[in-house]
Amino acid sequence: MTIAATGLPFDDIRKLVEGMEGRNEGFVAQFKAHDAELTKPPGALGKLEGIAEWVSAWQGSYPPKVSRPVVAVFAGNHGVVAQGVAAYPAEVTAQMVVNFQNGGAAVNQICKTFDLGLKVYELALEKPTRDITQEAAMDEADCAATMAYGMEAIAGGCDLLCIGEMGIGNTTIAAAIAHGLYGGKPEDWVGPGTGVDSKGLKRKASAVGRAVALHKAHLSDPLELLRRLGGRELAAMAGAIIAARTQNVPVLIDGYVATAAAAVLHAMRPDALDHCMAAHCSAEPAHRALLAKVGKEPILDLGMRLGEASGAALAAGLVKAAVNLHTDMATFDSAGVSNR
Repeated sequence: MTIAATGLPFDDIRKLVEGMEGRNEGFVAQFKAHDAELTKPPGALGKLEGIAEWVSAWQGSYPPKVSRPVVAVFAGNHGVVAQGVAAYPAEVTAQMVVNFQNGGAAVNQICKTFDLGLKVYELALEKPTRDITQEAAMDEADCAATMAYGMEAIAGGCDLLCIGEMGIGNTTIAAAIAHGLYGGKPEDWVGPGTGVDSKGLKRKASAVGRAVALHKAHLSDPLELLRRLGGRELAAMAGAIIAARTQNVPVLIDGYVATAAAAVLHAMRPDALDHCMAAHCSAEPAHRALLAKVGKEPILDLGMRLGEASGAALAAGLVKAAVNLHTDMATFDSAGVSNR
């Protein structure tokens, strides 16, 4: 997809994406040299070695470290819920935000287990985005401002960012983005979400199909697609991914909705997600297909479908372990172990 300058609020976003730099291969060389001296056979830690190398390459430093990981959960509400696409009412979004703040949600327990910082962002929950089957979800200024707000996720410093969301109706939004980006049938991209029945699934597919048809003439520009079919939490997650790239922070992407937000950036620039890893593959049926579209293999595949960055937080525990293995394991010389 092409990126056309508009002279409007999205221009700053386009410039940031266009200016993304690649990973530092010099630090990769340092990583590999030290890895060869550790007390293990080459490649014995499998994918963990690649994960630690990825951290070092995208932090642009050596040795890699995960001492200030942050889990960012973005919460938004959606006008499309009026189409009967969700199993729960929209007020559950705000209720779950309170649960996060009180430490009662699943993600709180995972963050506690792995010593991860948690930030929760409420995105105008009292004012849902507009119904995408009727009109654009946001105007350009609102979408761009929300992306900029999402960039605050790394404010104060962090060395690993985990992004996730909370928003009743947002698997419908994710399906609309996927359908708008990649085509196929609406049914290819919808799933049960928080548990809609077969009739609800048909309503979701109908809503996705009608929304994409309504906005079809404007979907060649990924940012225009995001503001028409997306939601505030997806815009904020996209902004967080961009900011992390500019500040040398690796990113773990949570489930289907977070991956849909990331897919918008991938459509703008195929290497825009090189500093990101897919934390897990959720049980939402289309997530695996969406991961394939953005070229990501999940770290975990546990059949989860909770959202709220729970999969990303779990994967962060593995990332921390991978980095600690590389930095704290003895070398053959220091341990007095013969290296052949």
